[in-house]
Amino acid sequence: MLHTANSFDRDTPLLEVLRSPAGAEVLRRLAPTVVESPLLHTYQQYPLGLVLATEEGLTEEVRRQVLHELHDLTAVGTGSTGTPQAPVAAPSRAYESAEVVPGSAAVSAPAEVEVWQRFEVELRGPSHGNPYTDVELTARFFGPGGTSYDVLGFYDGDGRYLIRFLPPSAGPWRFETTSNARSLDGIQGQLQVHPGSGRGPVRVADQHHFRYADGSRYLPIGTTCYAWTHQDEQLQELTLRTLATSPFNKVRMCLFPKSYTFNTDEPARYPFARSEGGGWDPTRFDSTYWAHLEQRIDQLEALGVEADLILFHAYDRWGFSTMDSATDDRYVRYAVARLSSFRNVWWSLANEFDLLHTKTEDDWERWATIIRRWDATDHLRSIHNCREVYDHSRPWITHVSMQRTDVYRTAENTTEWRATWGKPVVVDECAYEGDIDQGWGDITGEEMTRRFWEGALRGGYVGHGETYLDPDDVLWWAKGGALHGTSPARIAFLASIIHEAPGGVLEPLPLAWDAVAAGVPEEYHLVYFGIHRPRFRRFFLDPAVRWEVDVIDTWNTTVETLPGTRSGRFVVDLPGRPHIAVRLRAVPSTGGVR
Repeated sequence: MLHTANSFDRDTPLLEVLRSPAGAEVLRRLAPTVVESPLLHTYQQYPLGLVLATEEGLTEEVRRQVLHELHDLTAVGTGSTGTPQAPVAAPSRAYESAEVVPGSAAVSAPAEVEVWQRFEVELRGPSHGNPYTDVELTARFFGPGGTSYDVLGFYDGDGRYLIRFLPPSAGPWRFETTSNARSLDGIQGQLQVHPGSGRGPVRVADQHHFRYADGSRYLPIGTTCYAWTHQDEQLQELTLRTLATSPFNKVRMCLFPKSYTFNTDEPARYPFARSEGGGWDPTRFDSTYWAHLEQRIDQLEALGVEADLILFHAYDRWGFSTMDSATDDRYVRYAVARLSSFRNVWWSLANEFDLLHTKTEDDWERWATIIRRWDATDHLRSIHNCREVYDHSRPWITHVSMQRTDVYRTAENTTEWRATWGKPVVVDECAYEGDIDQGWGDITGEEMTRRFWEGALRGGYVGHGETYLDPDDVLWWAKGGALHGTSPARIAFLASIIHEAPGGVLEPLPLAWDAVAAGVPEEYHLVYFGIHRPRFRRFFLDPAVRWEVDVIDTWNTTVETLPGTRSGRFVVDLPGRPHIAVRLRAVPSTGGVR
């Protein structure tokens, strides 16, 4: 679709202007406080004229100039045109002189590790020029049975190069490097990998669920702390202590800092190094930032928490969301080189990909290709939406990561999403328990708990977040810290119920039109009534099966096992309160009628 002449006026939604590269440029040049505001994404649906009229600091002359220039734009594409592509020169074979002996860099590496234990090779090599862009380093690992894996090496500063690998099997392994830098090229080494106790990375299993690589069940109970690693050290430590006593075993977190409502502070570190002029040098990375991030990812693993790493997002005042394609690609490759050997990493290409107006589908697909090519561990991969939903049938997408697409209906859509894409459904953002001014952040603990149960019995997984107002703007959803809500304890209770189910998962059952149900036919039935509050429930089941009956209060976290057993047609009395479930457990057969 194209804007024609005079298509931008005071009634045009601000979002439509931002989607136009030329329109966004006008706003950045004449009204930068509009596009740099941490509140931008809370008012971009409003008409441009209203936004300009209420933006403090803009003169009437500037407001008229903005409208005039936007009015005169002709045939400007509303869709993304992609980030500009700067010419990229391939690393030169002449980076080091011919006098340098191939493979002469000093090498340091352990002789043995366990399966699923990170193996790291350190090479001491050249530091002249800009090794981040001038040097390309890869390694191929050869394992038992003729298996082989390619990984990216990376520059860590001060003449230090690292190669990391997460071995998936025991036995003798060897590796060999390839590089345009002669001293780093052709280095060979060996390692012995022993059986270990590590569970390995999480994989998709049974089509709609998850297991660790060792086959043990993984039940994702996720939460969101977008910018927790960008806060002060004391707050980060509090976040870790909170996670240690919480039910959550997955956390969504951004690599780039976040600029948004309640998020206006400056972090101590950034992924890119500072340039001499005070801005960013997009060709150099800040190793201290990455080392700090790696420390936090390792600490999450020690807690049994998966790190769902968000590579891109639009909540930005530093320019990270509008980098050119060469910088984007370099950043993705560097992130994969450094982090793919961490067992507990998941890749989320974006939080709300459709708000990154300068990114195209080709961009997302290219970054997915980079990850698949160089992540030897083959971690889980997803992409998250705001309004527009990505095509989750793409082969590189391992599971569906969804945000609500309706003000109320959220977990209820799990059934449709499972059927549409045939993959695990993780509703990473169903709204947040809290009391802020936004509809995505003001639901009750009861409603958060209900959405968890609704999604679980539909065969999916719902994620948590919390946004209670705080005098210091420390809201869990962004900065972490402490939890204040009432849903986490109830979410932990739900997790215990699922763990007790056959196979440790819930598969939907078509037992009733007016309540969600899951389980195994003639073995285990779990029926959830949500907001409904019946005083009793009739069941019509096979008379050959006898059932033990539990009445579960999902809010008060109680399980009442009724006396005796039932079969065929029977009635279960209920307390007439919302948030009640009934669990039927088949009595093991001892011969004859069960």
